[in-house]
Amino acid sequence: MIHITRKEHFNAAHRMYREEWSAEKNFEVFGKCANPNWHGHNYNLYVTVKGEITHATGYLIDLKELKQIINEYVIEKLDHKNINMDVEFMAGKMASTELLTIEIFNQLKGPIEAYPGVFLHSVKLFETENNSAEYFGG
Repeated sequence: MIHITRKEHFNAAHRMYREEWSAEKNFEVFGKCANPNWHGHNYNLYVTVKGEITHATGYLIDLKELKQIINEYVIEKLDHKNINMDVEFMAGKMASTELLTIEIFNQLKGPIEAYPGVFLHSVKLFETENNSAEYFGG
């Protein structure tokens, strides 16, 4: 079994808040992340797939094809968007890095695993150079 990781990048804005809470409560819980004028991040996304190498090609999956899947199902939907307002797969969810990571995994699992013998192992999302979330499914 081998693991292959593809790194991609996108920029997006979000706001951490609960509509049913007051502005004061949102600021108390989420701090400056509750800014009503939003804030943005330069996200780095790492998608790791696993499986057995195909001996005819020497690949697990052609990385150009993996890039196309990530771009179609994730990057095009998130890059230069407002996660709270513009991203359909995040509708009704808090725009936390943790939930965004899980939803990215869910977006990618089907298209990646449509390739015989290729399995989505994990999605790791860096919100900043110091903060990241990683999801392995389940």
